[in-house]
Amino acid sequence: MGDPAGIGPEVAAKALAHHDLAACCRPLLVGNASVLQHALQLLGSDLTLDIIADVGARRLEPSACAALDLRNVDLAALEPGKVSADSGRASWEYAKLATELAIKGEVDAVATGPINKAAWRAAGMPHIGHTELLTALADLDATASQVTTMLATGGLRVVHVTRHVPLAEVAALITRDRVLDTIRTTYKGLVRMGIPQPRLAVAALNPHGGDGGLLGQEEIEEIAPAVHAARQAGIDADGPIPADSVFFQAIAGEFDVVVAMYHDQGHIPIKTHGFARSVTVTLGLPFVRTSVDHGTAFGIAWQGKADETSMVEAIRLAARLAQTRKFAP
Repeated sequence: MGDPAGIGPEVAAKALAHHDLAACCRPLLVGNASVLQHALQLLGSDLTLDIIADVGARRLEPSACAALDLRNVDLAALEPGKVSADSGRASWEYAKLATELAIKGEVDAVATGPINKAAWRAAGMPHIGHTELLTALADLDATASQVTTMLATGGLRVVHVTRHVPLAEVAALITRDRVLDTIRTTYKGLVRMGIPQPRLAVAALNPHGGDGGLLGQEEIEEIAPAVHAARQAGIDADGPIPADSVFFQAIAGEFDVVVAMYHDQGHIPIKTHGFARSVTVTLGLPFVRTSVDHGTAFGIAWQGKADETSMVEAIRLAARLAQTRKFAP
């Protein structure tokens, strides 16, 4: 459900009102029943809330919104649009339980709502965001690029070598091994998604691809060697390609995915190309995880204004990937 003080409950309620989702999956909300009920009332929704104690082997009914209620939010004390340690702790607990259900195989996939990193920090949670939490629970090494985030919208897909780090620290993290690990994880992830021979474009870090070393050495010393090693391993990778042209090439259909070097290098083209429909997929996990590609939007929280498109797309993609994964080699 995401942070209860943000738009997470609203977009969840709106998304679950899309009855066509029953054609691809049986949604289960992990969150707080009183908060979701309040969201349904706010929206004037006639969706039935079906509170359950556990998942088990029960087949969830498409006519009702099944919800695992953690009862960890005091609705009377909830302040919409405010960073809160209580809300941060609650959203962390939702994400943790949903992940544990996926690891146990009790659900086929997870589509996460928006969380607030400041709220997680205020609550003293040990992870900065979803990816770090999921990686830890899956007992994977986040520093080895075993797990990475892919953004997708309107045919454009982007994966990042570095994510939540200050821009001043990015260059030192662009190493041959890190870039190569990200290329490998991306390649394997796309194959599991049903793209048998994915074409990868690897973005440059510096302007003009470093201009032959005049604007930086990372392309020569780290990125190009990683691309070469990937090609020797049979991966169709090309790069480093200047970042001011590579995304245009991908949108035109020349590549299936772009490997970006840092957070905003990849997020800006994705959100410019298709903000409302963009979603994220975490590659490298032992289960399917998608997510909305937006934040908690505290400025419009609990006003009935939030757009549920990204959540609907995240749920649909999670269901599709879960089905593909079942038949993957």
